Amino acid sequence: MPLPFLTADSDFDTADDAALPFDDRDRWRRPYRPGPWRVGVAAVWLLLASYVLVAAVIIALTDSLSASAVVFGIAVVVIAIALRLLRMGVWVSAHGLRQVRLLHTRTVSWDRVAAVRTVQQPVRWLGLPRTVQGQALILVREDRPADDAPYLLTTHNADFLARSGAFDRAADAVEAWAAEYRQA
Repeated sequence: MPLPFLTADSDFDTADDAALPFDDRDRWRRPYRPGPWRVGVAAVWLLLASYVLVAAVIIALTDSLSASAVVFGIAVVVIAIALRLLRMGVWVSAHGLRQVRLLHTRTVSWDRVAAVRTVQQPVRWLGLPRTVQGQALILVREDRPADDAPYLLTTHNADFLARSGAFDRAADAVEAWAAEYRQA
């Protein structure tokens, strides 16, 4: 009995990210997968949190509970940072476009979006001050000048470093959402 879903020649991993007809277009969704750099850094933070939690238990058994509570609080903060790192990125829905960063989230409704386009420009490498030549997906808003357009995605951020094909698919998906909902 052949099992086509387990064979290497099956076509289960397609680049087709089109929404299914029963998908709720009002839910916020990220039109791409988090990159290996982002997932790796979050995993290291979670590993660090596990060591801090073990330290909190050891302190609770040998020392005061107040010191253990402080260390436990540090572990909770580290876990929250790791989860926020995984949540960072661009999210789209029928309501608009949402950019989630580490400390803040910015949501722009589709009626305030003038254009979403890919440009060739110097971009930051993994968010550090060093810049390299790359591509960026920028958001041009109706209420701001075009030269004040923030970038949404870049080819050298934690999601798309060394994955230019994934950047192209993600940029095309966000541009398609913008084209569909700006006209509606």
